[in-house]
Amino acid sequence: MLEYARWKYILIVAVLLVAMIFALPNIFGLAPALQLAHRDHSPVTSAEAAAIADYLRAQRVSLTRAYVDGSGRLMVEFADSSDQFKANDIANAKYQGTYISALSLVSRAPAFFRALGLKPMPLGLDLRGGLDLLYQVDTNSSVAQMLQNYLQDSARALAAAKIPVRNIRFTTTGDSQLQNAIQIAFAPGIDLAGAQQALISPLQGLTITKQSGADGSQLLIAAMSPAQVKQREDYAIEQSVTTLRNRVNQLGVSEPKVQRQGVDRIDVQLPGVQNAAEVKNLLGQIAQLEFRLNDETANAIQAAQTGDVPLGDKLYTNTAMGGPVLLKREVIATGDQLTNATVGQGQQGPAVDVTLNSKAGDNMMRTTRQNVGKRMAVVLIEKHQETSTRNGKKVVHEVTTQRVVNDATIQGVFGDRFEITGLSSGEAQDLSILLRSGSLPASIFLVNEQVIGPSLGKENIRMGIDALIIGMAGVLGFMLIYYKVFGLVADLVLVANVILLTALLSMMGASLSLPGIAGIILTVGIAVDANVLIYERIREELRKGVTPQAAIRAGFEKAFSAIADSNVTTFFAGIVLWVFGTGAIRGFAVVLTLGIATSMFTSLMGSRALVTLMYGRKRKVARLPI
Repeated sequence: MLEYARWKYILIVAVLLVAMIFALPNIFGLAPALQLAHRDHSPVTSAEAAAIADYLRAQRVSLTRAYVDGSGRLMVEFADSSDQFKANDIANAKYQGTYISALSLVSRAPAFFRALGLKPMPLGLDLRGGLDLLYQVDTNSSVAQMLQNYLQDSARALAAAKIPVRNIRFTTTGDSQLQNAIQIAFAPGIDLAGAQQALISPLQGLTITKQSGADGSQLLIAAMSPAQVKQREDYAIEQSVTTLRNRVNQLGVSEPKVQRQGVDRIDVQLPGVQNAAEVKNLLGQIAQLEFRLNDETANAIQAAQTGDVPLGDKLYTNTAMGGPVLLKREVIATGDQLTNATVGQGQQGPAVDVTLNSKAGDNMMRTTRQNVGKRMAVVLIEKHQETSTRNGKKVVHEVTTQRVVNDATIQGVFGDRFEITGLSSGEAQDLSILLRSGSLPASIFLVNEQVIGPSLGKENIRMGIDALIIGMAGVLGFMLIYYKVFGLVADLVLVANVILLTALLSMMGASLSLPGIAGIILTVGIAVDANVLIYERIREELRKGVTPQAAIRAGFEKAFSAIADSNVTTFFAGIVLWVFGTGAIRGFAVVLTLGIATSMFTSLMGSRALVTLMYGRKRKVARLPI
């Protein structure tokens, strides 16, 4: 008799039940939808959702349902795209000042699936349609900006030490010694040791060497190391990604992707978005930061109520603190002068460590020296373009939004480096992102734009599903004809493998693309290969005259090493592609890697459980239908 541990049967049944539950939402398909989110990112209430739905119905827009998703966004579902586009135009005309709208796709699954948190696997741009933008980051300008900061700091330090300088300049090209370096020329006879001492702080971390100029001057050359240059370039790209992601979030698009691609490029993928001009304008909008002193002698609430703002002040009502704030019109420093902002841990808890350039640092030091104990605020200014309809024509106008994101007390005198305290951990993280994403650290250029329409996405889905069905039908038919009853077992295992893989992709939120469908088909082939190895080993044992039950046991045990060897090597190849690949390559690698894991489980454990269940308890088996 064949035996198989009872806990393994329980494990297989439990895994398959869970997989079917998570995979079930995928069978309902996707419906066109309109997504509405508050511009201030606050959640949409059920009353607002009902009012918007009633207004759309009053405008003779046929909608299937409207609900608020887990992220606090209103999703309005339609039967076809014509109603979706009509509703988008109506919403933009009616609610543009309050909501951000975006075309999207939602699952047709019943509401109780959503209540349980069950969602279908997201589709990539090639299946869902949308906008793909590829930007290139000018990392050289970021390095040049850092050298400019070093140059200003050096000039200020030498002036404070009263050391005369003939000239000071920086270069990002030339021979290895002058590449990404600052060159300071002194007159003959100047004490270079004193100059080097004065430059220890402003040029900290740079390699300083001495040279003699052709005109007899003495030169100090401070060069950035290749590692420092690489770190600065990585910083520029990472902060550009942060900035673009922060701006993309204003669209309210579900499942956007902003990721680094290659050495100096950033890929922005917005599934379901078709309004390319609007998106490009948003990503290229201007954002600025300002540091201003509070006017603590006037009443901000009274100024907000009466509209009487004291001379020299400016009233801000859009604040993170909730109430209005009166700030001095004089700007202490701007975001263009900010070189870095990171989350740190101060004596009073979480803090944001801010670094300014030398000019802003001097102004900040003078201001804080005179205003210790008073309050200073950080203002975020954002500018973007909006389209409205006037007299039947679309008009583009610029909109400026100003809000106070932080208001804290000046604890002491500081210059180009200081802390913003009085924050929670989450507030510190958010503020550091706002400070860094207020302006791009380097220039970016749009190098490629691809718009994939929803009709093309539907065609890709149809062709991908057709390919999967044809491939599966061919494999299932072959196995059933060639291996008979054992072929039926293999077919059941293959179907279970696809269900399990679909469930994993849904649970992980991994996007499915056309290369991913190819990965599913390849996974089916790999799973079939494992079954073929097992069945051929069983046949070989039967030809040796071994009893059927012993042949089954030997087939699974002896085929394991060959199956493991082939699958493990492919699994590691998939892991490498997953980690280092991008775009379509990574999408294929994710499905391939997960598919290998599921095929090993279903082919080895699932097949053996079924075969043992069919033939294990029989005391004598005359022959096997294989």
